[in-house]
Order: sequence, then C-alpha cells, then structure tokens
Amino acid sequence: MTDLPLVIELTILVLAAFLGFEVIAKVPTMLHTPLMSGANFIHGIVIVGAIIVLGTAEDAFTKVIGFAALVLATANVVGGWFVTDRMLGMFKRRPDPKRGQGE
Repeated sequence: MTDLPLVIELTILVLAAFLGFEVIAKVPTMLHTPLMSGANFIHGIVIVGAIIVLGTAEDAFTKVIGFAALVLATANVVGGWFVTDRMLGMFKRRPDPKRGQGE
C-alpha cells in the first residue's frame, strides 16, 4: 500500500469533518441524545485498537498516543453508558404518590 501525500490526507480529513458536521446538523434535537449515547459505545472498538497499539508499541510517542486513545475512548464509553442509563430511566414508571399512604 502506498503512502498518500500530505495534501491528499488533509483534504480527506477536511471533507470528513464537513460531512460529519452536515450529518449531525440534520439530526433532530430529540434524537441527538439517543444516537450519541449509542454511538459512544462504538468506542469499544477504539479501546481494542488502542490496546493492540500499546501492545506493539516500541517508541515512547506511540505509547503516549495509544495511552491517550485508551483513556479518551474509555471515558467516552463510560459516559455513553451513564447517558443511556439516565435516558432509559426516564421511561420507568414512577410510583404513585397517593398510594401507600394508609389506604
């Protein structure tokens, strides 16, 4: 596989950023939290990749970048879990305050 020139890589990065912004901008506000909390769990794949990178790292720079990826992806997964748990808690039936008061 050949290495792409820096200009092409930067062009791909900028186009991906614009595309990501356009896709997210079109999501209705009501759906944003459920979609993002589910998408945060995808970072489990990033955790596995970071562990692989850390396991094969030979220089300090790669170890630092791999560790940063591991920490940030873990924070995103945990945050996604808490947001999803809180969101699902909104759908639980609350106890009736009138019941249980000596009736």
